[in-house]
Amino acid sequence: MKLEILTPEKSLYSGQATSVKFPGTAGVFEVLDHHAPLISTLDAGQIRVRVAGGEDIFFDINAGFVEVLNNEVTVMV
Repeated sequence: MKLEILTPEKSLYSGQATSVKFPGTAGVFEVLDHHAPLISTLDAGQIRVRVAGGEDIFFDINAGFVEVLNNEVTVMV
């Protein structure tokens, strides 16, 4: 799936991911390839991005929201 993690100032990440784990306001949740459409708010915590080959990339956030649509995940933090 295509993943974009954006701040008002810059792009933190743009590329492919096999899964992404988020600190949602209702609890931690994970988005996998071809996930159903979703919009959620995010709390302070850590986003874990798993890329091909199993490597994990981590981003610390204070808050934000995520949209999942048509196998594209857009995150604003």
